[in-house]
Amino acid sequence: MPSSDTQTPLLHEAVDGCVDYNGRPVYRSISGGWRSAFFIIGVEVAERSAYYGISSNLITYLTGTLGQSTATAAENVNVWSGTTMLLPLLGAFIADSFLGRYRTIVVASCIYILGLSLLTLSAVLPSSRDSGCQTADAISLCSPDPRQVIFFFFSLYIVAIGQGGHKPCVQAFGADQFDGQHPEESKAKSSFFNWWYFSMNSGMVVALLILNYIQDNLNWGLGFGIPCILMVGALVVFLLGTKTYRYGIKTAERSAFLRIGQVFVEAVRNWRTNSSAIDCREEALGIVPHQSSEQFKFLNKALLTPNGSKEDGKVCSIGEVEEAKAVLRLVPIWTTCLIYGIVFAQSSTFFTKQGATMDRSISPGLDVPAASLQSLIYLSIVFLIPFYDRVLVPTARAITRKPSGITMLQRIGTGIFLSALSMVLSAVVEMKRLKTAREYGLVDLPNTTIPMSVCWLVPQYIVYGAADVFAMVGLQEFFYDQVPSELRSVGLSLYLSIFGVGSFLSSFLISGIEKATGGDGHGSWFADNLNRAHLDYFYWLLAGLSVVQLVAFLYFSKSYIYNREGTR
Repeated sequence: MPSSDTQTPLLHEAVDGCVDYNGRPVYRSISGGWRSAFFIIGVEVAERSAYYGISSNLITYLTGTLGQSTATAAENVNVWSGTTMLLPLLGAFIADSFLGRYRTIVVASCIYILGLSLLTLSAVLPSSRDSGCQTADAISLCSPDPRQVIFFFFSLYIVAIGQGGHKPCVQAFGADQFDGQHPEESKAKSSFFNWWYFSMNSGMVVALLILNYIQDNLNWGLGFGIPCILMVGALVVFLLGTKTYRYGIKTAERSAFLRIGQVFVEAVRNWRTNSSAIDCREEALGIVPHQSSEQFKFLNKALLTPNGSKEDGKVCSIGEVEEAKAVLRLVPIWTTCLIYGIVFAQSSTFFTKQGATMDRSISPGLDVPAASLQSLIYLSIVFLIPFYDRVLVPTARAITRKPSGITMLQRIGTGIFLSALSMVLSAVVEMKRLKTAREYGLVDLPNTTIPMSVCWLVPQYIVYGAADVFAMVGLQEFFYDQVPSELRSVGLSLYLSIFGVGSFLSSFLISGIEKATGGDGHGSWFADNLNRAHLDYFYWLLAGLSVVQLVAFLYFSKSYIYNREGTR
């Protein structure tokens, strides 16, 4: 056991670039690391449970209580999901430029709680639809009160705003608790992304099973109210860890947004400058060729003023140019992951509607809620992440000699392949479901349960979850690690925006296919009667697009140049 003399310096070892909640130097032995990460992981578990408690069964509420068609409800779910995934770009900008991650999380949590409170209120308030339908001969013809619909969607988008500030900052703030320059903490940071996702999905499994059952069998007011309580608890837990957190030091430099933006502006202004002038500038600065990335050399024009002079204070530094190049290198990777974002949107829409038509009984009088089938995704993640972290990574590490076993891009590529496989399985199962409906004469009886066990859906959910273990966690670590340190909240929001844009693209794709296949008396691929619809065609289309995406991803990832710790 080390003596007290050797322990004393470690107790007072300050962490560079960080302070405590009072702005004083922060010491490694009493701050950050897993002691702080546990508080933050607890917050994420509660927040994700609340979010998926709403989103997972939203299509059921829209097609049931609000009486929307399947295609319209799927489009509305995708638009809302897309908005929730794009708003983190704004939340991250506010956090990284003005409030800081800690304050942004607190403010966003309060907005989140407000939205969930209003959502609960919208579900419990009596509506004119209720009273009007009591005497109506055909309840199915009754329309919901427009004011209630407006209030519901208003509340839903308040939740989206709160989530937009919360999501990118919590994970970045958690990763900030580990010093990437410290050998042990650097390893812990790599595991943090795995165990973050493991813990989050463990909580989501329990929440989905309980909340979806309550929503389907008790009432929606309680089903929306519990997520609100969870978010209140999450905020309390987060505040309890305040004294243990490490906070980044706000530098007096210009915002990273402004620095990077100026590089692009100056490069455009100097587009006529020849390369010899740039080479002279680099030589005058004492920069050897390998220090300046050969990629995107046109940005090196920002090193000079339009007339080719080297006036101090009016040109960008080589460091600023390299920051801009690091951000630009992310664009091809981001773009080639968008189809994965479209595939990701299907589990909370058509997967759920697909399962609702099948035999979901597990005992007499007890059926599994269709939306709860999504818990299979998170159960597979819960089992696969420990296997990945404790078995696959050490094995790959022994072969590749890389601390992370495989590179982040290799991990993402594996996930994209698995997502394509999940679409193939989905299409095959849907073909089987449609064949069963025809064999039993149920094609025109959409409300009759098809005698086909819901267990047929298990493989597509499990492979879908396996894809998340590789692609989702890989994307989180990649976009956190590969941006300038001041923009890590923005990096994580860029990762989230893949799913935001993917959800919007899914909505546009559904809308376009609905118009193309639903005219002239033909049955739409997304007909309300799923027995006459063709979800199998849609799944085959997504599988084909995923293969094209994988080829493009492999092409761009092959030439990608990692930054900093990303060389692992």
